[in-house]
Amino acid sequence: MNIKGTAFVAGKVSLTDNFGEERWNSFLAKLAAKDKYFGQMIMSVTIIPLDKFIVFLDEILKEFFNNDSKIYWLFGMASAKYALSKGGPYHSYLLSKDVKQFVESAMPKLWATYFDGGKLDARFDNNVVHLMITGLPVKHVYFEYLVMGYLQQALRVFGKKSVQNCVKGFSKGDDDIYYRFEIKNS
Repeated sequence: MNIKGTAFVAGKVSLTDNFGEERWNSFLAKLAAKDKYFGQMIMSVTIIPLDKFIVFLDEILKEFFNNDSKIYWLFGMASAKYALSKGGPYHSYLLSKDVKQFVESAMPKLWATYFDGGKLDARFDNNVVHLMITGLPVKHVYFEYLVMGYLQQALRVFGKKSVQNCVKGFSKGDDDIYYRFEIKNS
């Protein structure tokens, strides 16, 4: 499984904005000293092997967030806020103004844009979003929290409030991820 370099670049932008370029550069130098892979230029089109991306994620948590993996949820929300905003790369997914279409069509496409492994299935029934991720070779909570944060923010962009329920998740020790987001009256 590989990850599109856009995820790395987004992390760099977010961390630089929040902690400054000097701190990012120091972090990246330490990371490159541990693993020479990170000494190369990584661009949005770079294909990053999963094992290298996991190293990157784990080091970010240690360096910037005191090993708090819940930050991935906030990463997901921030990603959706940017990507789905006017002028963002995926704003066109909102043009139909149809939540069901976004959930069932756009969410799987977005997954496939960033990750070439695992499978995301989503359906919208009776004001409940059912989102499942299966087939991942590594059980890392990044995939759970990032995607669920993204979906939560996307629903907000649609003007919907939701309450999420983790039915299955890596965070609970399960082999797959399954969340339900119940849409509340806005």
